[in-house]
Amino acid sequence: MAEEDLIELKFRLFDGTDIGPTKYKPSTTVQSLKEFVISRWPQDKEIAPRTINDVKLINAGKILDNHLTIAESRVSVGELPGGLITMHVVVRPPVSDKTDAHLLLQHSSKHNVDCCCICYTVK
Repeated sequence: MAEEDLIELKFRLFDGTDIGPTKYKPSTTVQSLKEFVISRWPQDKEIAPRTINDVKLINAGKILDNHLTIAESRVSVGELPGGLITMHVVVRPPVSDKTDAHLLLQHSSKHNVDCCCICYTVK
């Protein structure tokens, strides 16, 4: 594979720090990218993903699916060949079920923390 066929990516974390840039084959899956991000996650961060399911990669406002490749996930508008692409990394918060969410709401009301919860019923 020629050097110009590789796609150069960097990953922007929630606090503005970056992982990368690194070059990848277009056939690399989003799942592999997430594994790379987790393996290079800075040790000094309080918030850290444990599994690939804790991480969302966003490119041009689109959340990328694990089973897709970089080539399938790319948004071609405005991207220059050989240019650096920045993907944003979002870490899923550790609240895992309704009980945890309820406890979080109770804790926030005791400590005067603003919290918003939107509930709806699907019919």
